[in-house]
Amino acid sequence: MIDFTHRQAGHCESGTTSNLFRYYGMDISEPMAFGIGNGLYFSYIPFLKVQYAPMISFRNIPNTIFRRAAKRLGADAVVIKKFKNPQESLDALNRNMEKGIPTGLQVGVFNLPFFPPEYRMHYNMHNLVIYGKEGDTFYVSDTVLELPQTISTADLQRVRWVKGAFAPHGKMYWINKVDKNVDIKKAVSEGIAKTVYELTGMPFPLIGTRGIRFMAKDLKKWPKKHGQEKASFYLGQVLRMSEEVGSGGAGFRFIYGAFLKEAGEKFNNQELLDAAEMMGNVAMKWREFSYIGARNCKSRSEPTEDYGMLGDMLIDISYKEEEVYKKLAKIKI
Repeated sequence: MIDFTHRQAGHCESGTTSNLFRYYGMDISEPMAFGIGNGLYFSYIPFLKVQYAPMISFRNIPNTIFRRAAKRLGADAVVIKKFKNPQESLDALNRNMEKGIPTGLQVGVFNLPFFPPEYRMHYNMHNLVIYGKEGDTFYVSDTVLELPQTISTADLQRVRWVKGAFAPHGKMYWINKVDKNVDIKKAVSEGIAKTVYELTGMPFPLIGTRGIRFMAKDLKKWPKKHGQEKASFYLGQVLRMSEEVGSGGAGFRFIYGAFLKEAGEKFNNQELLDAAEMMGNVAMKWREFSYIGARNCKSRSEPTEDYGMLGDMLIDISYKEEEVYKKLAKIKI
């Protein structure tokens, strides 16, 4: 058993990253890990289907947060993206347990035995920490849940080697040591600059705030193009990704706002505090969209709360988000 402190978090990978840093004595909060590691993102890939609906992501690709946070914070860290086979990945994890190294894993959630049934879906980008082993049982810190959990070797291998979109292939990562004298201000500045670029500067129409507008225009066409039933199913996918998977669109923006607020207080920067408030307002707009969208899916909406209105709401959200990023681009920390 490793003397690892389990803490709940708003999002699995930023929470896992924060907990790993704290194990090594570096007090990096979850919002700090999320912001420095560029957790905030948006992509809409209509030609790629996940659970039979267009692929939508409000988070960066798996392992981005840990990898970038570790690099910017000067940590000696290891990421093994994939293994040749399940036994090789199990042997590597066992070696880390013998050395007393708490280890992050990417897994699929559908077959996690300790997950409540309502949490289970075919989603392969979940993160957790393994911090001990006794016989055939591994000890798990999963930031979604209040208390630590246990899992058998067979069940752990099953979720590490689940198939489908973003299959983990046994991915694991860990920290060897941290630099407690690292320049946090530089790490925060680099994290903000990269997020601003990825949300507003990427030359692809399906990424960032342009991607939100692209999805909004598509969403308006769904009832006529696909019929009401399929349109409702697609809208449900948007709502599931924006509210339930990970922390969802609004949740991620609340976390990013908390990151900006913490940085603003830490560096006595009023502009960051103002940007934090702006991001909180954007998050509330996402929540409002989800509320009206859910009413629509359940046939409880007002006649005016149709797909045209929902699309317009998303376009408005995209421009309000853009205002935050434009402000951040001008801030000198």
